[in-house]
Amino acid sequence: MSTEPIARTSFGVLRGVVEAGVCMFRGVPYAAAPVGAQRFAMPQSPRSWSGERDATRDGPIPPQPPSRLRAAMGDFDLPQSEDCLTLTIATPAADGARRPVLVWFHGGAFWTGAGSLSWYSGAPMARHGDVVVVGVNYRLGALGFMHLPGIAPPNLGLYDQFAALDWVGEQIAAFGGDPDNVTVFGQSAGGLSVLAMLASPRARSRFRRAIVHSAPFGRSLRSRADAAAIGEAMQRELGISGAADWREVPAERINTAQVAVARSMAVFANTTPPFMPVADHELLGDDVVGAALAGAAERDLIIGYTHDEMAAFFAPLPEMASASEHALRGVFAGHFGAAAGDAIAEYRQRARLPGAGGLLGAMLGDASFAGGVYAFAERLAALDRPARVFRFDFAAPGNAFGACHCIELPFVFDTLADWDAPMLAGADREGAARLAAAVRDAWIAFARTGEPTHPGLPSWPRHGAAGETLLLDAPCRVTGDPAGRRRWRYWP
Repeated sequence: MSTEPIARTSFGVLRGVVEAGVCMFRGVPYAAAPVGAQRFAMPQSPRSWSGERDATRDGPIPPQPPSRLRAAMGDFDLPQSEDCLTLTIATPAADGARRPVLVWFHGGAFWTGAGSLSWYSGAPMARHGDVVVVGVNYRLGALGFMHLPGIAPPNLGLYDQFAALDWVGEQIAAFGGDPDNVTVFGQSAGGLSVLAMLASPRARSRFRRAIVHSAPFGRSLRSRADAAAIGEAMQRELGISGAADWREVPAERINTAQVAVARSMAVFANTTPPFMPVADHELLGDDVVGAALAGAAERDLIIGYTHDEMAAFFAPLPEMASASEHALRGVFAGHFGAAAGDAIAEYRQRARLPGAGGLLGAMLGDASFAGGVYAFAERLAALDRPARVFRFDFAAPGNAFGACHCIELPFVFDTLADWDAPMLAGADREGAARLAAAVRDAWIAFARTGEPTHPGLPSWPRHGAAGETLLLDAPCRVTGDPAGRRRWRYWP
């Protein structure tokens, strides 16, 4: 194989690099840079170029503050720029083979992360599964999800994602991919993004299958009015007004301001981010989950969550360890009203992590993630389009993060060596590697045929009346109703 693979797109020729037998194309533009007068503009088609464009190095990641989950996931420090609308493409060869394509949308509360991080490298999938993997960078935080009338329309980051899907549909054949066999997958904010894609006839026409990791079903979209109020708070924090000021203020100042605004909005045990998709009644309606259900009924679907979702948010917080009974009861009352006492008693038995953080985490993990997963799967089954449901249970012994939010990602991508993550500290390396191979190959098999079962996994049935769920652990097993949805009357 040539040491410099070439892909010929309709915009120009790209020169990549071969790494461990996989062709990598980095910093591939799918839209024009949203800079200067184009800040807060809808994504535009990238410009063509002449000659060979160097695609051997990653482009900058979107402007962002530090991740709020770095205590669990580890951290990264990479160049940032608004010129960030790029893709990272891993392929066995830039030929005409028409391989299955997986397109990844990262999480990070819509204000941190990047599809180009080594954590999400598609190389292991491409190497082991003969597939093409695409990681997407999209605008984040105020630059991608602020709504301020006359300045910033809502949902620009989602429009970026849709533009990336359009680019894949039109160009991925140049990288050995099949535009008629595309699987989208995303986690957390990326999972909610995939639901938005399922809800959009335009977007879902670009893919055949979807995998939804830890989508925050328990959070409603922001209204235009609420989103505009946050945008106005940003404007006050920055001390600016008018479109001209917004075009000129440095991205670094916007990063700082959005952290300050987020702190001003903070509420005990509430992890809702300041910038998120808006029910604009153009791209998204009020009921994105209901609209996504209609889309999912036309597509193959895997959907799931982790056993201890909220531990990534709560375990590092000293205020959780010292939370009063009054504070606990207040959170439970917000979900269960007069039944708060019964719910607390139930969750004291259900929580597997200690202290107030473990108790609140068990309940809010159900309310924000697990409850929505099962409700969505049950509604699909009623439409005779059952999904496959997973819960990721693997946790390092004694690790305070348990099977927390994001812990499945090193296994899905089989990139354990790229993670220096506290949530993995103490894990059995051999057992983790075996589980990573099993999960990676399930996602590959699903992308290829819609059937994720393979020799390294037990048979994975579709979710039906018995609440069938695959527990991803060492070893993996299938069980019915593992979260007790049918046994407990106070399920969120």
